[in-house]
Amino acid sequence: MRKKFFYFLALLFFWPQISLAVCPICSAAIAGGVSLSRYLGVDDTITGVWIGALILSLVVWSLNWLTKQKINFPLKNLIVFCFFYSATFLFLYWKNFFGMECNKFLGIDKLILGIISGTLGFGMSLKIDWFLRKKNKGQVYFPFQKLLLPLGILILLSFIFYFLTHC
Repeated sequence: MRKKFFYFLALLFFWPQISLAVCPICSAAIAGGVSLSRYLGVDDTITGVWIGALILSLVVWSLNWLTKQKINFPLKNLIVFCFFYSATFLFLYWKNFFGMECNKFLGIDKLILGIISGTLGFGMSLKIDWFLRKKNKGQVYFPFQKLLLPLGILILLSFIFYFLTHC
């Protein structure tokens, strides 16, 4: 079942589409959220949400940079995606952030669950922004739309996990 989910996740992000750029302010806000949540001892599901969004932000930035440099190679999206996620997961594994029996929610490691949720939430916010701009002839519906959509979804996910994990 988990294997099918990861195949679906990979298919979702590597399906051919237009480039979805991520702004530096958004990425900086995500990085700040990760640092602050770990410092304050926030639950790993919530920290994972921000880590997942940060990783996807780095993937999108890297893909945009490679495109601007006219660097193309087979399976570019898949390779960049796998590089950033595997590097992050390997680092977290080596630092013993995974595998603690008391740190699971619904049988899944809290940090992994958060990273998956943050990745999906951030990816969804990029697609929503793209859809809204396309619908409005390339214009935003409200100021700072590209910043507020991702942050709003990440904050919502953080609140959801807060209430689910702190009964």
